[in-house]
Amino acid sequence: MSPPPPPHFLVLTYPLQGHIAPAFRLARRLLAVAPDVLVTFSTTESAHGRLFAAKPEGGPNGGDGGRLEFLPFSDGTECGYAGGGGVEEFNAYMASFHAAGPRSVGDIVDALAARGRPVSRVVYTLMLPWAADVARGRGVPSALYWIQPAVVFAVYHHYFHGYAGVIAEHHRRGDPSLAVELPGLAPLAVRDLPTFLTESTDPAHYFHAVFLTFRDLFDTLDKETCKATILVNSCQELEVGALAAVGPHDVLPIGPVLPTGEEASILKPDDAKYMEWLDTKPASSVVYVSFGSLATMAREQLDELLHGLEESGRPYLLVVRKDNKAMLAGAEAEMGERLKNGIAVEWCDQARVLSHAAVGCFVTHCGWNSVAESVASGVPMVGVPKVSEQSMNARLIEHEWRVGVRAEVDSGGVLRAAELRRCVEEVMGDGTDAAEVRRKAEEWKLVVAEAMRNGGSSYCSLVAFVDGARSST
Repeated sequence: MSPPPPPHFLVLTYPLQGHIAPAFRLARRLLAVAPDVLVTFSTTESAHGRLFAAKPEGGPNGGDGGRLEFLPFSDGTECGYAGGGGVEEFNAYMASFHAAGPRSVGDIVDALAARGRPVSRVVYTLMLPWAADVARGRGVPSALYWIQPAVVFAVYHHYFHGYAGVIAEHHRRGDPSLAVELPGLAPLAVRDLPTFLTESTDPAHYFHAVFLTFRDLFDTLDKETCKATILVNSCQELEVGALAAVGPHDVLPIGPVLPTGEEASILKPDDAKYMEWLDTKPASSVVYVSFGSLATMAREQLDELLHGLEESGRPYLLVVRKDNKAMLAGAEAEMGERLKNGIAVEWCDQARVLSHAAVGCFVTHCGWNSVAESVASGVPMVGVPKVSEQSMNARLIEHEWRVGVRAEVDSGGVLRAAELRRCVEEVMGDGTDAAEVRRKAEEWKLVVAEAMRNGGSSYCSLVAFVDGARSST
């Protein structure tokens, strides 16, 4: 009698850097917790081409002794969605993604089975609700990989299970400080809620297609005959209360999943000279500023950032993406002249930067990957949230974990120089409040490290997930 096949996870992700990074890290983590696990990592053809542009033909496959394979799926387009278009263009892309994706992923599952590498569990990120249907149609269990904190999952769950009207009414009143009460959660201000549940519910809104995708996602979870399995990129210790309010699902906190070796990135870091520059700076002296892989920066905002950073008198590392520079109309040369105390890069290895001893503060858009990396590195934060769940993450930073502050922007959404200086001083200054923020940051760093180590809470949750897949093969 032949032995059962090893557990094989097909990890599927939407083609954005903020989705690709945690999905790839989970793929690596799955390989690390069990020596017999196989993983196939899949994103769209256009993103796959950017991830492996420098690899020789066939180069990305065969990693980890053949245990890790990369197979792209089709989104029905040749080049993917470049961004910058209007609502109709984005809606057309999302329609193509949701139509072509299921067919292509179904073909991948069938092809893997035909060559003796059957998939035992499909794992998919937020924007692929159809992945569960593809898996179910082939008799394969699936799991949602929730790449945001558990509290955000709980808010979405309640919205789509009876609280849409409550949230809509609170938002309609126009007071961002108005408190919303949801089962099992502390009262939340309207401004803390994910923007996809407030602004994007309007059919004319640019991200309305994203709202509809989240609606379909929670419909998909409700269709599971058994409890839906949710892997959350957070740990039990960070979100004790929220994990009790996530609804009737089998929720496994398995994070924060951090880089282990080579990263998967569609944005390529500058050369490592910025690391050499950090080596020359005193411990905890540098302000690191990055607003992620998507947010655009207007010229006015860049001017305010440079003004505030220079006036702070502290060394700084500022990320201004190449695609954003193209929008700044001649600002690059002028920016170079204004960089007295700091340096600017187009992209960097953020995990390495945050783990460097010289970094003392992270001015961030509060994307969950950035927040998780900062907490894991013990670096205090200044939050400047914009869209999606970023305001909720800023609330966690300031009120739940007390590892930073949220900066206030003006009516045009611009972070002014004076406010930046004030916030940086609140986490890096000599006062008792700043010292307490730094103390809490170090404390949570140890908590996260304990959760992720062998035998820690997140490690054990992931092992249990792998064991469950093994028993079903």
